[in-house]
Amino acid sequence: MSRPGARPSQHRLLTIPETAEVLHLSVASVRRLVSSGKLPVVKLTRRLLVDIRDLDTLIAGSKEHVGW
Repeated sequence: MSRPGARPSQHRLLTIPETAEVLHLSVASVRRLVSSGKLPVVKLTRRLLVDIRDLDTLIAGSKEHVGW
């Protein structure tokens, strides 16, 4: 997949496997986020790519404040 020490998040557009790596999720989980409309994609030719800014939005919108 990627070489050790590589940081896929240095690029603006990420592949689905790179997105899964950044989010620490499976590729299937990322595809479900895309299918549900929770994560927008950029379609260039036949490839689905994720804008790193949309990951920031997804993460910010998924934060919960849990009181212990």
